[in-house]
Amino acid sequence: MDNNDVLRRTRFIFDFSDSKMVTLFGLSGQQVNREQVSAWLKKEGDPDLVECSDTELAIFLNGLIIDKRGKKDGPLPVPEKKLNNNIIFRKLKIALDLKAEDILGILALAGVKASKHELSAFFRRPGHKHYRDCNDQMLRNFLKGVQLRYRTDS
Repeated sequence: MDNNDVLRRTRFIFDFSDSKMVTLFGLSGQQVNREQVSAWLKKEGDPDLVECSDTELAIFLNGLIIDKRGKKDGPLPVPEKKLNNNIIFRKLKIALDLKAEDILGILALAGVKASKHELSAFFRRPGHKHYRDCNDQMLRNFLKGVQLRYRTDS
């Protein structure tokens, strides 16, 4: 899934202002300004759209985790240089403090039926024999379910 799309959807779900977005990046040690955030949030096809890199999205998601769960003792988490849907899914799961049953309920809100075994495959290490890639549609459905659960005006 496109990093800018994940950023836009997350902002919409939690109704974050530009200043809140800047704050979330700051929680992970990355200073960004309102113009950078605005450029990442532009709609597809807008000539002013700036692609959000994997590292920038990882920094944002780490900031979201810190905002929702609190800062851990020790150094800030190191942002990944390369993201995939599984990592994004895992970071959102951690930020929202979701258990398997919670995620299955969220997916059900989006009309997706999955088992705990299917779900656990997304959170395994890539070399594990039961690891499974999270496709764009699954991540989209998860974000849709999160929107239905957490956004009050949906």
